[in-house]
Amino acid sequence: MTDYRQGARGYGERFGANLASGSSEALFGNAILPSLLHQDPRYFYRGSGTRGSRAWHAVIAPFVCQGDNGKSQPNYSQWGGSLISAALSNTYYPDSERGAGLVMRNFGTSMGLHVALGLAQEFLLGKFTSRGKH
Repeated sequence: MTDYRQGARGYGERFGANLASGSSEALFGNAILPSLLHQDPRYFYRGSGTRGSRAWHAVIAPFVCQGDNGKSQPNYSQWGGSLISAALSNTYYPDSERGAGLVMRNFGTSMGLHVALGLAQEFLLGKFTSRGKH
């Protein structure tokens, strides 16, 4: 594949590439690596404390997690899942977009999204679920 096509076919190719990236990241970052590394990379809602402490909790979550031993440790599962997914994307992205730049861009985007999703879970989603109505 040299480049994405235009129209419905190109949309389908882009959609498929994004689906493959998300699926591979979920598989490696949420299942395989956590099992091998004995980590729990999930985001845990804090819900109490100052806004700043809650924001810091959300921002740092993709970088620090709980190990099976109960201690905080680097979130190798999250990093590894994002990096493996980003590297795999070289196999199905167009030739013009492949390379280290693609890997680092996808990795950075993934980590940024994890931070944004943590902030959304901490401050927004509680307003729309029973968690925020106690």
